[in-house]
Amino acid sequence: MIQDRNWTSRLFDWANAAILVLVAAVMIIPFVYIILISFATEQEVLSKSFMLFPTKFSLTGYRYILGTPILLRSLTVSVGVTVVGTLINLLLTVLMAYPLSRRDLYGRRPVMLMVIFTMVFNAGIVPTFLIVKSLHITNTYWALIIPGAISAFNMIIIKNFFQQLPDGLEESARIDGCNDLGILFRIVIPLSLPAIATFSLFYAVNHWNTFLSAILYINDSKKWPIQVLLRQIVILSEKGLSDMSETAPPPSKIVNMAVIVFSTVPILSVYPFLQKHFAKGVLLGSVKG
Repeated sequence: MIQDRNWTSRLFDWANAAILVLVAAVMIIPFVYIILISFATEQEVLSKSFMLFPTKFSLTGYRYILGTPILLRSLTVSVGVTVVGTLINLLLTVLMAYPLSRRDLYGRRPVMLMVIFTMVFNAGIVPTFLIVKSLHITNTYWALIIPGAISAFNMIIIKNFFQQLPDGLEESARIDGCNDLGILFRIVIPLSLPAIATFSLFYAVNHWNTFLSAILYINDSKKWPIQVLLRQIVILSEKGLSDMSETAPPPSKIVNMAVIVFSTVPILSVYPFLQKHFAKGVLLGSVKG
C-alpha cells in the first residue's frame, strides 16, 4: 500500500511539473519571439514570412523609436504619472481601508455597500469625461491620475488585510498614547508592507499602461505618455511615414515588436524587487472578508 502511494505521488508530481512547464512555455515563448524579432534585420523580415530566430541582429527598430524627438519627454511623463499616481493611489486607498477595517466604525456597512456598488455599476466614458471637464483638469496630468485615484477592489483586499492584524497591537499602542493616525503609520502600515507592495505594483502597471485616458483628456502631444506616443510611431511606420522620427521607418513588423519590448521592459523590471511580497500580499488579504 505504501509503495502504491509513493508511486502515485511521484506520478502526480511528474504530471504537475509537466503541466507547469507547458504553461510556462506557452507564456514565455511568445515574449521571447517578440524580443528576437525586434532585433531582426530588414532583409530577413521582408524575405521571410515567419522565422523563429534571426541569423543577424540589428537595432534598426530601436533606432527608429529612439529617433523620435519627444520620446524622452513622453517617457518622463509616464514615469512621473506612474510614481505620483501610485503614491496618491496608495495613500487614499490606505486612508479609506483602515477606517473601514474597524468593526466599531459607525456607518461602516452603508459605506461598504456604496464601494461595492461602484464595482458593479460604472458611469461610462461620457459622464466621466464631463466630470473631468467640469473639474478643469483636461489637458493636464491630473486627468490621468484623479479619475482612478482609488480602486474599490484593491481597497477591499487591503481592508481585509488590516482586519487580520491582531487587535492586541492596537490596544497596546493606545495604552502607549498613540492616536488613530499614529497606529496607522507606526503599527498597521509597517506590518502591511507585503500587501502595500503588491498593490503598488498593480497601481504602477495601470498608470504605466495609461492609454485611453490620455487619448480622451490630453490634446497636447508634448504631454502624451509613452503608450500614446508609441501608438503614433506604429501608425506612421505602417504608413511608411517618418514625421515623428529622424530616421526612415523600417518594416512595420520590426517596429511593432520593438515597441512592445520598449513599453514592457521598464515596468517588468520593477517586478523582481517586489516578487517576495507579491504572493504573500495577495493571499493574506484574500482569506476572509
